Amino acid sequence: MRGTLKLTFAATALLALGACSEQPAGSTLDNGTFGNATMNNTLVQTGQLNYVIDLNERFAAQVPTTVNFEFNSAILDGVARDAIRKQAHFMAQFPEVRFRVYGHTDLVGSNAYNKALGLRRAKAVVAELARNGISRSRLEAMVSYGETQPLIVTQHPERKNRRTVTEVSGFVENEKLVMDSRYAEIIHRDYVESAVSTTSIETTGSIDE
Repeated sequence: MRGTLKLTFAATALLALGACSEQPAGSTLDNGTFGNATMNNTLVQTGQLNYVIDLNERFAAQVPTTVNFEFNSAILDGVARDAIRKQAHFMAQFPEVRFRVYGHTDLVGSNAYNKALGLRRAKAVVAELARNGISRSRLEAMVSYGETQPLIVTQHPERKNRRTVTEVSGFVENEKLVMDSRYAEIIHRDYVESAVSTTSIETTGSIDE
């Protein structure tokens, strides 16, 4: 009987070890999505996610978010610099907000080369934004879609595909206004200021009359 029990325990131990060897604790590495669900819930509950979406839509409506490039180039021309200047002016009004620049290319060339080219274009835009007074700590140019997201699907050179796109990406860490969840105050701040200025002008005009 004891011999049978010993054999049973031994077999059980071997099975346990075998199971552990197939997938030991901690063997599954994080693929970069761990914590995203919690983060998303937090953003939704605090109102930050809606604020990012709303502000990004407003950003796209008020300034040119896309910059185009010549073939196989990451050099900014006059039109590009003017667009970036307008982006910087918008960004300056929202010091609590971070922005991300995505680089794209057309379908000419290898994927590896185009990915590197797209990243160079994104970095060129970030550098120009910095020259226009926007802190690099608020800017990201680490993502490049390369040739994988063309606006126009063609194997030929296409200027509309050779672009960068700037988007709102989040908030500056430890920013007091954001940490206090005062998002309405942030997004309506310039509206309130413009209303006050208009009222002052109208009041002054009525007094003069």
